[in-house]
Amino acid sequence: MRHIIFGGDGFVGRHLAPRLLADGHEVIVADIVKSDLAHYGERDGKVRFVACDVTDADAVQAVGIKADDMVYNLSAKMLSPLQVRAKRHDFFFPVNYHGTVHIIEAMARADASKLVHFTTDMIYGHTVTMPMTEEHPVAPLGEYGLSKLKTEELAEQWRKEGMQISLFRPRLIIGPGRLGILEKLFKLIDWNLPVPMIGSGKNPYQFISVFDCAEAARAAFKAGVPNEAYNLGSLNPPPVRKLLGDLIAHAGSKSLLIPTPGWAVKRTLDLFDLMNMPIMDPEQYLIADEECVLDVSKGERELGWIPQYRDEDMLIAAYSEYHAKKTGAAHGAVHAPAE
Repeated sequence: MRHIIFGGDGFVGRHLAPRLLADGHEVIVADIVKSDLAHYGERDGKVRFVACDVTDADAVQAVGIKADDMVYNLSAKMLSPLQVRAKRHDFFFPVNYHGTVHIIEAMARADASKLVHFTTDMIYGHTVTMPMTEEHPVAPLGEYGLSKLKTEELAEQWRKEGMQISLFRPRLIIGPGRLGILEKLFKLIDWNLPVPMIGSGKNPYQFISVFDCAEAARAAFKAGVPNEAYNLGSLNPPPVRKLLGDLIAHAGSKSLLIPTPGWAVKRTLDLFDLMNMPIMDPEQYLIADEECVLDVSKGERELGWIPQYRDEDMLIAAYSEYHAKKTGAAHGAVHAPAE
C-alpha cells in the first residue's frame, strides 16, 4: 500500500516513514524541505521525496494522491520561533489550516478517504477537568491552538462526506532532533544560571516522545483509521521540579531551580507580549503552572497504543544531542528501532 506523508521530513515524519517502509509499504514524503536522511532514495526499498509547499494548492495536487493511498498530515507551523501578536494569525493559519484544506480537497478529488491528522492539546486551553480526556472543553488561548481546532472542525465536515480521519492531539513532542523552546532552558543549564519556574514546580509536566507519536500514527492505520480523536501524552509525568532537577544533575550544572509566583510572572509576560516583546508564547505560559495532564487511555483501548518513553529520558536525550552538537561530540541520543 502507498503512504503519503505531508510534512514527512519533520520531527515525527522522519520516524514514521522508516517504520512504514519496514512494514513493506511504499512511502512518499511530501515536504518543503529535504534533509539528509538515510531512508530517502529513488530505488525500491527507499522513501521517495516530493517537494511540496502545502500552502500552494497546486503543489499539493501535483503530489498525485490516488484513491487507495493512506495520507498523513504532519505539516505544521509551531510555537517556535516566537511571533509578535499582530503576526500570529498569518504565521499559523496558512500552513496549519489552509494547508490542511488543500490536502483534504486533493484527497477528495482523488477519491482518497483515509487521513491521519495531527493537531494539538492546545485546543483545550485552561485545565477544566483532570485528567483531560478527549471530551474536555475546547477553548484555545491563541492563534496556534485556534488554527489546529479549525482543522478538527474541517475534519468533522469531511467525515460527513465519507472520509475516515483519525485526529491526534499531542502534548509538546520531545526527543533528540528538536529544540524549539527547550533551547533557552538548555542554555541556562549550560551557563549554570538560575532556572525560573512559573509557579512552585510541584505540578506535573507531560511531554510525549517523538517515537511514541510515530507509533500512534502507525497504530491508527493498522486499526483502520477510526473517525476519532486521541490524546497523546506520556504515562506518569513527573513534577516540573523533578523533571528539571534530574536534567540539571545529568548535565553536571550548578543551576538552581527558582520557584516564582505564577500569577505575577504571567502578568509580567503579558506585559511584554502587549509591548510586542514576547519572551514566551501566551499559549505556553498561561498554563505553565496548571495540571495539564492528558488521559491517553482511549488510544490504548481503541488502537492498542501505549506510550513507551519516559519524559525524563526524552528531555535528557534532547539535551544530550543539543550539547553534542554544540561541542562537536557524538553521544547521548536515544534512538528507537523501526519496529
